[in-house]
Amino acid sequence: MTFASGEGRAQNHLDQEDMVFIAGDMAVYPAHGVGVIESIETQTVAGMDHSFYVMKIIENDMKIMIPTRNSDNVGLRAIIGRDEVESVMVILRERDIEISAQTWNRRYRDYMEKIKTGSIFEVAVVLRDLFLLSVDKDLSYGERKMMDTAKNLLVKEISLARNMDEDKTADQIEKMFS
Repeated sequence: MTFASGEGRAQNHLDQEDMVFIAGDMAVYPAHGVGVIESIETQTVAGMDHSFYVMKIIENDMKIMIPTRNSDNVGLRAIIGRDEVESVMVILRERDIEISAQTWNRRYRDYMEKIKTGSIFEVAVVLRDLFLLSVDKDLSYGERKMMDTAKNLLVKEISLARNMDEDKTADQIEKMFS
């Protein structure tokens, strides 16, 4: 099976709003991460035929069916291009930011909303902010788990965008925070 990266067929031939995927394309589904479009199937729902992307999430082999006509509304997108990786790294390296003094559960909700957008840039903000917060105070269990989730989402996508080993990408990100 051939996989198209963020610099491949899906990324270059259409604007993101008009994204059309084919079987074998890699894509990102918000909050779940990178997956492969395994097929495009038509199913009858309420007496009408609907087309769905069948996507398998790499991290956990979960299968998701996404209506093709609704894919941009739910945030399905191509993997970022190699040229966008540096923008993510700039966000991760930024240290001159102010983290608001919210309760941990309010922060958790705000960060979860950022992760759910599916934007790798928002996920980078979550990882950076939680790391910086962890320097000053102990994170709640939920925040630690969210930090791991954000890191895993970033590592997987950046590795694919750069065509680089995930361990090497994880090491580079960890070194930014040490």
